[in-house]
Amino acid sequence: MDHTEAIFQLILHGGNARSLAMEAIALAKNKDMSGAQQALDRAADELTKAHHNQTALIQKEVAGDKLELSMLLIHAQDHLMNAMTIKDLAAEFVEMYGQIHQSKGAGV
Repeated sequence: MDHTEAIFQLILHGGNARSLAMEAIALAKNKDMSGAQQALDRAADELTKAHHNQTALIQKEVAGDKLELSMLLIHAQDHLMNAMTIKDLAAEFVEMYGQIHQSKGAGV
Protein backbone atom coordinates (compact mmCIF):
# COMPACT_ATOMS: atom_id res chain seq x y z
CA MET A 1 0.00 0.00 0.00
CA ASP A 2 1.48 3.37 -0.95
CA HIS A 3 1.39 6.47 1.24
CA THR A 4 -1.58 8.07 -0.47
CA GLU A 5 -3.68 4.94 -0.20
CA ALA A 6 -2.80 4.56 3.49
CA ILE A 7 -3.73 8.19 4.11
CA PHE A 8 -7.10 7.72 2.40
CA GLN A 9 -7.67 4.59 4.50
CA LEU A 10 -7.12 6.69 7.64
CA ILE A 11 -9.79 9.11 6.43
CA LEU A 12 -12.17 6.32 5.43
CA HIS A 13 -11.97 4.32 8.64
CA GLY A 14 -11.89 7.43 10.82
CA GLY A 15 -15.03 8.71 9.11
CA ASN A 16 -16.74 5.36 9.49
CA ALA A 17 -15.87 5.27 13.19
CA ARG A 18 -17.18 8.79 13.73
CA SER A 19 -20.46 8.01 11.95
CA LEU A 20 -20.95 4.81 13.93
CA ALA A 21 -20.26 6.61 17.21
CA MET A 22 -22.86 9.24 16.38
CA GLU A 23 -25.26 6.45 15.41
CA ALA A 24 -24.66 4.83 18.80
CA ILE A 25 -25.71 8.02 20.57
CA ALA A 26 -28.91 8.27 18.51
CA LEU A 27 -29.74 4.61 19.16
CA ALA A 28 -29.19 5.00 22.89
CA LYS A 29 -31.31 8.14 22.95
CA ASN A 30 -34.10 6.08 21.34
CA LYS A 31 -33.71 3.33 23.95
CA ASP A 32 -32.00 0.81 21.65
CA MET A 33 -29.15 0.02 24.00
CA SER A 34 -28.21 -3.21 22.24
CA GLY A 35 -27.97 -1.43 18.90
CA ALA A 36 -26.00 1.37 20.50
CA GLN A 37 -23.45 -1.07 21.89
CA GLN A 38 -23.16 -2.81 18.53
CA ALA A 39 -22.51 0.55 16.83
CA LEU A 40 -19.83 1.36 19.42
CA ASP A 41 -18.21 -2.02 18.82
CA ARG A 42 -18.21 -1.43 15.07
CA ALA A 43 -16.74 2.04 15.64
CA ALA A 44 -13.95 0.46 17.67
CA ASP A 45 -13.29 -2.00 14.83
CA GLU A 46 -13.03 0.89 12.36
CA LEU A 47 -10.61 2.71 14.65
CA THR A 48 -8.49 -0.44 14.88
CA LYS A 49 -8.29 -0.56 11.08
CA ALA A 50 -7.33 3.11 10.96
CA HIS A 51 -4.70 2.55 13.65
CA HIS A 52 -3.16 -0.27 11.60
CA ASN A 53 -2.84 2.09 8.63
CA GLN A 54 -1.36 4.77 10.83
CA THR A 55 1.14 2.29 12.27
CA ALA A 56 2.14 1.18 8.77
CA LEU A 57 2.88 4.79 7.82
CA ILE A 58 4.96 5.27 10.95
CA GLN A 59 6.88 2.05 10.35
CA LYS A 60 7.65 3.09 6.77
CA GLU A 61 9.01 6.40 7.98
CA VAL A 62 11.13 4.73 10.65
CA ALA A 63 12.51 2.43 7.94
CA GLY A 64 13.63 5.47 5.94
CA ASP A 65 10.70 5.81 3.56
CA LYS A 66 10.03 9.46 4.38
CA LEU A 67 6.44 10.65 4.14
CA GLU A 68 5.98 14.16 2.81
CA LEU A 69 4.01 16.34 5.19
CA SER A 70 0.92 17.35 3.25
CA MET A 71 -2.47 18.86 3.92
CA LEU A 72 -3.97 15.47 3.11
CA LEU A 73 -1.90 13.78 5.82
CA ILE A 74 -2.75 16.51 8.32
CA HIS A 75 -6.44 16.13 7.42
CA ALA A 76 -6.24 12.36 7.87
CA GLN A 77 -4.63 12.66 11.29
CA ASP A 78 -7.14 15.31 12.35
CA HIS A 79 -10.00 13.14 11.11
CA LEU A 80 -8.69 10.13 13.04
CA MET A 81 -8.11 11.99 16.29
CA ASN A 82 -11.58 13.54 16.15
CA ALA A 83 -13.12 10.13 15.50
CA MET A 84 -11.31 8.69 18.52
CA THR A 85 -12.56 11.51 20.74
CA ILE A 86 -16.14 11.24 19.49
CA LYS A 87 -16.13 7.46 19.97
CA ASP A 88 -14.97 7.90 23.59
CA LEU A 89 -17.63 10.53 24.25
CA ALA A 90 -20.27 8.38 22.56
CA ALA A 91 -19.49 5.55 24.97
CA GLU A 92 -20.16 7.96 27.85
CA PHE A 93 -23.42 9.13 26.25
CA VAL A 94 -24.58 5.55 25.71
CA GLU A 95 -23.90 4.74 29.35
CA MET A 96 -25.65 7.92 30.49
CA TYR A 97 -28.73 7.26 28.34
CA GLY A 98 -28.82 3.71 29.69
CA GLN A 99 -28.89 5.01 33.23
CA ILE A 100 -31.56 7.59 32.38
CA HIS A 101 -33.80 5.02 30.70
CA GLN A 102 -33.33 2.59 33.57
CA SER A 103 -34.16 5.23 36.18
CA LYS A 104 -37.33 6.15 34.28
CA GLY A 105 -38.42 2.50 34.27
CA ALA A 106 -38.05 2.14 30.52
CA GLY A 107 -36.03 -1.04 30.93
CA VAL A 108 -32.66 -1.47 29.36
